[in-house]
Amino acid sequence: MGTYNISEFAKIVGVSVHTLQRWDREGRLKPSRTPGNRRVYTDQDVAKALGSKLSQVDRRIVAYARVSSQAQKPDLDNQVSLLQQFCTASGIVVGEWFTEIGGGLNFARPKFLQVIDGIVTGRIECLVIAHKDRLARFGLKLIEHLCETHDCKLVIMNNETVSPEQEMIQDMLAIVHCFSARLYGLRNYRKALRKALGNDTRAQD
Repeated sequence: MGTYNISEFAKIVGVSVHTLQRWDREGRLKPSRTPGNRRVYTDQDVAKALGSKLSQVDRRIVAYARVSSQAQKPDLDNQVSLLQQFCTASGIVVGEWFTEIGGGLNFARPKFLQVIDGIVTGRIECLVIAHKDRLARFGLKLIEHLCETHDCKLVIMNNETVSPEQEMIQDMLAIVHCFSARLYGLRNYRKALRKALGNDTRAQD
């Protein structure tokens, strides 16, 4: 009976190493392990992988577009149009479109969370966006890591015109407001602490 390491097995069954790692975590195809904890696959695993429904036919290509405010709705329509042109020219067949109005600093956006859930659960094969900040103003490296570890290809059209300067200014003001509020709260906390310590010292005297 033949045995294969994870790289050899990935080539035989036509999937990526990341996909095999995900199948292992999900319990869909669990190989044996060497004393050094490396995965080892057999001919039986080959037959199971090729003969089962692990071929990812249920996975889909998704496109995501976002603007920050209702006033930018025309920009959202333009963004979608540019993405459609890009996907057509690139031979990318999008199975589902997500459009959303919400700030790039808000990680609780419903459509954004749907996309992230789709990546983590393996339902999204490829994610297409117009510009790197459309998913989030910050934290793209984390999203790229999620895509990489869950066998999802991230395609960025990288068109600067879909990332308005005014929107970036709004996000920067939101950051300043957030930290200003925290500093104000910290000052109040310090005043209350000093007062409490002062009262405690007088009480001891």
